Amino acid sequence: MLESITRNLREVVTVEELRELLKKEEKKAYIGFEPSGLVHLGWLMCGDKVKDLVNAGFEVKILLADWHAWINDKFNGDMNAIKICGEYIKDAFSAMGVSNVDYIYASDTIGDEVYWQIVLKIAKQTSLARVRRAMDIMGRKAEEADKDISKFFYPLMQVADIFYLNVDVALGGMDQRHAHMLARDVADKLNMKKPIALHTPIISSLQTRERMDAKMSKSKPESAIFIHDDFDVIKKKLKKAYCPEGVAEGNPVMEIARHIIFQHFNEIEVERKYEGKIVYSSYDKMEESFLKKELHPLDLKMAVAEYLEKIISPIRQYFSRHPKNLESVLSYMKK
Repeated sequence: MLESITRNLREVVTVEELRELLKKEEKKAYIGFEPSGLVHLGWLMCGDKVKDLVNAGFEVKILLADWHAWINDKFNGDMNAIKICGEYIKDAFSAMGVSNVDYIYASDTIGDEVYWQIVLKIAKQTSLARVRRAMDIMGRKAEEADKDISKFFYPLMQVADIFYLNVDVALGGMDQRHAHMLARDVADKLNMKKPIALHTPIISSLQTRERMDAKMSKSKPESAIFIHDDFDVIKKKLKKAYCPEGVAEGNPVMEIARHIIFQHFNEIEVERKYEGKIVYSSYDKMEESFLKKELHPLDLKMAVAEYLEKIISPIRQYFSRHPKNLESVLSYMKK
């Protein structure tokens, strides 16, 4: 059980605490998402991890952080659009095969004065400098909050979500680490349950180049593969993707192979243009071959496209049967 929960994670804080938690019958976990745009491949890792937690006996809550999206100026602060995007996110997880989870909107919790008491208690234990450092959880620079004080509430609210929902585990990407560590740091001071933090890797932007910190972004369609992209779009995006020959670090195509493809398939068959077909039984073997330049970037890209299509095709079919919320989000994005 421990192995299934920790696989394909970048970090667990801490493994010892998680091991002890798994001995308990009742276990709760949460992950929060801003309803702010289209769902890309990075969310697949989170969806897979939610399924691992459910299979391990966790009660999992998915927080649709509509108030957080409003604070973060998503959809120009149009709460109706944000809510529709929240329903689209539910569709996305259903399409990924995520089930037996509880969906909660942040707007369903902010009416409780207990929630705001927790926010203020966290604020009294947190310096302004610490909150500034946590601003990256919302994809913002710290100086942006100087013009809009509401943005300082965002990290405090994210920590409050963890305590208010009374969960044992906080799941998120590495970009959520600051908020999770803040929660762990203030938990003892507030006599709150200290959350175990599970952090998934971040898949780099398809156009990352030398920017090692750039990640797939729903606001930049050319940087990401969305879970309902058709096969031609997937191939087109991957053909243009940054994939330097013989370099695996910071290579988004290799990251997709490692964190997405090899999590769904035991092996990858690559049709090489000149050397013929080769089968890789693990990511490590593929990486070794790529570093030795035995695997050409274009051959890799086309193989990744083929396997992504196998994963995404059922998701796309789900949305063809349930198009309403996706179409509404796309309509709002065109405004």
